[in-house]
Amino acid sequence: MAFGFFNKIKEGLEKTRKSFVSNVERVIIGYAQIDDDFLDDLEAVMLQGDLGIKTTEYLMKEIRRGVTEGIINNTGEVMPFMEDRISEMLDAQEDDITLHHPEVILVVGVNGVGKTTTIAKLANYYTKEGKKVIIAAGDTFRAAAADQLSIWADRVGVPIVKHQEGSDPAAVVFDAMVAAKSRNADLVIVDTAGRLHTKVNLMEELKKIGRVANNHVEGAPHQTLLVLDGTTGQNAVSQAKLFGQAVPVNGIVVTKLDGTAKGGVVISIKEELGVPVRWIGVGEGMDDLRPFNAREFANALFDKGMMSGDK
Repeated sequence: MAFGFFNKIKEGLEKTRKSFVSNVERVIIGYAQIDDDFLDDLEAVMLQGDLGIKTTEYLMKEIRRGVTEGIINNTGEVMPFMEDRISEMLDAQEDDITLHHPEVILVVGVNGVGKTTTIAKLANYYTKEGKKVIIAAGDTFRAAAADQLSIWADRVGVPIVKHQEGSDPAAVVFDAMVAAKSRNADLVIVDTAGRLHTKVNLMEELKKIGRVANNHVEGAPHQTLLVLDGTTGQNAVSQAKLFGQAVPVNGIVVTKLDGTAKGGVVISIKEELGVPVRWIGVGEGMDDLRPFNAREFANALFDKGMMSGDK
């Protein structure tokens, strides 16, 4: 990852760092020794930092174990211990993705989380990687959704397949797959309806899209990415749980991390959902969405420099 983007992550996590890391430091400085009051205050700070209940419980259990086993001997050793545990938690969720040809990526999420711009940024990222990308405007439910996506597709310089408002989304995907085959495209990125109040309908719609895509390339859709707004903290996790009941999500995109003090949600997503964070967004620019890197996220959160060899 480029040094410039690492700095961008650090800047994007500034609010989280101030609200979470600084508060942890404040607790540590305020106690001469580790006792029950110290541990209670530390737990409260973690919950305020939007780590979530399960993640906080895990970290507190690990800290208590560290104290018992003599790994942590004083309050000053708590922060480095936490850094290591958080880095391990995030590292555990990473695995490499081997792209199919074409790779079919469904992008799901409620309206307002940044789904449209995420699709554009994904298309931009892969285009710069030398991939041929086609966007399928599968959200035929929301007025002007396809038109909005068309504007972004033009900016990025990738083709888009769209139908009239109210059309069958699976028909859009069918045409997109035909276009992908004829143009030898590497990726088809599919927008989907951002409604969740009709979970059964959404599930059936996505199953139908999947069947159509699978008829053209085996195993499609290969990725179903759920876009979450980082500024909503634990509400984003609740939203993800609801979507997970309706859709087999296998990757998370966390947007708007630069505008939130709730970046701890990235850490809690794996514990709460068991689904890896694949991408993070730390700005409005087209290059401000990048693949998630656990080590660099942890380093940026705790205000460390990049590891040697990462520049």
